[in-house]
Amino acid sequence: MKRVCIVTATRAEYGLLKNLISSLINLSKYEVKIVATGMHLSPEFGQTYKEIEEDGFQIDEKIEILLSADTSSAISKSMGIALIGFADYFERKKPDLLILLGDRYETLAVCCAALNSRIPIAHIHGGETTEGAIDEAIRHAVSKMSYLHFTTTQEYRNRVIQLGETPDRVFTVGALGVENIYKTQLLDKSEVEQILGITTDTPYTLLTFHPVTLEYGTALSQFTEIILALDKVDNIKVVITKANADADGRVINKMIDDLSTKDPNKYKAFTSLGALKYLSAMKYCSFVIGNTSSGIIEAPSFKIPTINIGDRQRGRAQAASVINCKPISTEISDAIQKVFSAEFQKQLQQIENPYGDGTASEKITHVIDNYLDNNKLDIKKVFYNINMKME
Repeated sequence: MKRVCIVTATRAEYGLLKNLISSLINLSKYEVKIVATGMHLSPEFGQTYKEIEEDGFQIDEKIEILLSADTSSAISKSMGIALIGFADYFERKKPDLLILLGDRYETLAVCCAALNSRIPIAHIHGGETTEGAIDEAIRHAVSKMSYLHFTTTQEYRNRVIQLGETPDRVFTVGALGVENIYKTQLLDKSEVEQILGITTDTPYTLLTFHPVTLEYGTALSQFTEIILALDKVDNIKVVITKANADADGRVINKMIDDLSTKDPNKYKAFTSLGALKYLSAMKYCSFVIGNTSSGIIEAPSFKIPTINIGDRQRGRAQAASVINCKPISTEISDAIQKVFSAEFQKQLQQIENPYGDGTASEKITHVIDNYLDNNKLDIKKVFYNINMKME
């Protein structure tokens, strides 16, 4: 029986992979191995590996890599630990295929270990641009180390091909996050109210803000600008999910703790909600605010507006429900006013999500099954040249 390894390091990443994991396991043709690492194993970030187990999945191995600091040096050292840990794991388990999603620093380290172990890689969410984050460089690097590619839009497929990947190994499948919305039985209003500690009759916003990793020392000032704008809005609750373990993430999380202690009536803070609770909270919120990819990819499917702040997501394909603004309180206040305007609310009903129809897992599983069943996987690749006029 061929062995498929799926690595997950964060709560959000696992939430996206959940349906795909189920789809591959249900084939009953392959030995599916789940490896939890990174933030999943950290008490500070909620030990979210427990969510994987609660969903009935068996974790094959937990690989500790995270240091108790969020400096650039600590992140580089975490990558080194990940490279060592996964080198040992791949040597012992020898998977026939490794599946990775996204663009985090752990992902790059895991890819390096897999490449040295001659393990073919299937990469999800390649070709995307996020000009304000180091993730973009990592994402493109992972694409070059991968054999199979599953992109969310045709534009992103074209970009992976532009990187020199052969077109017949690059598949447009849509976003797993959109699929979660269609396939997950979300919680009703009363359950959401109990979890969040609010009443849904009162408007509330869902706030997630991560450091812009290509900027130095801006996390605190940018998050302060967001709070200055939200403080001015009466009769609204703010449900906050904490930042990832990126550089300066702990600066934001300290401020979140202070906010929820100082004004617990307005600010409700959660280390992690998990996919089900998070999407359910999104369904009933008035708008999403911050710089998380879920505001770009998932929120439009709910016809929910998004206020996307700063450069972290700059360059991603966006629905018309997304309002972009700088991390300046006055601009954020203007965006909030626009969200509640009658004209914008009317436009929301016509929104189309550019990230697919909610069948990503099925499409990915079909391709992987075809390649594994027919022994089509390889690590040898020919660079695909696009004919273009060079200036």
